[in-house]
Amino acid sequence: MSGEHYTYLIINLASISIPLAASFEHRIRFFSQWKYWLVAIAVPGILFIIWDAFFTQWGIWGFNDRYITGLSLLGLPMEEWLFFFCIPYACLFTYEALKYLISYEPTPQNTSRITYVLGAILLVVAVLNYDKAYTATTFLLLFMALLAHEIIITKSYLGRFYLTYLFILVPFFIVNGILTGSFIEEEVVWYNDLENLGIRMFTIPVEDTFYGMLLILLNVTIFEYLKNSNKYQQADIVDH
Repeated sequence: MSGEHYTYLIINLASISIPLAASFEHRIRFFSQWKYWLVAIAVPGILFIIWDAFFTQWGIWGFNDRYITGLSLLGLPMEEWLFFFCIPYACLFTYEALKYLISYEPTPQNTSRITYVLGAILLVVAVLNYDKAYTATTFLLLFMALLAHEIIITKSYLGRFYLTYLFILVPFFIVNGILTGSFIEEEVVWYNDLENLGIRMFTIPVEDTFYGMLLILLNVTIFEYLKNSNKYQQADIVDH
């Protein structure tokens, strides 16, 4: 096995290395919140693995044997399973760390405007491209998630999520760029362009931006729910 076969594995490990090392910082103490982030990563991870397995089986995307070790489960490379732990962990850490580094966040009014505009775009694109599996599925699911936040969940963290995702886009373009063929001879993950818009940001399908947003939004939603539930339980214990 040549060194190239470890490419995807190295990308995963590099993505989590700095956030993991910084997780023990005394102000953030992110690692100590493992009861929350572990569930927040695992639940969406299971859903995305199922989605991933079907799309791989249907030929909507796939993996280049040149850059993976060959270990697989349910038709997915071991590195792809690891991806759904490493990337959400790094993003949740970023979300928490920015609370201490940046006090600004969009107002509820501006957050709602962003949500409705983005939601409208997602819905229109999904409907107009109902025959493209990656586009329609990703855009429609993200639209539903955002709508649920605006109408049902109505929590104040959505504005901070948007702000965090802007920061996340920087490493996103690096990591996804490599995975889709930037800086290396071939792509690690290939896409069937008949099932997407065919619009690339450098080498990255535009759908990946919204796929990533959906994944991290679900991570943040569960993370915040578990943390706040625990706070309320502790408050009840103190009151009694």
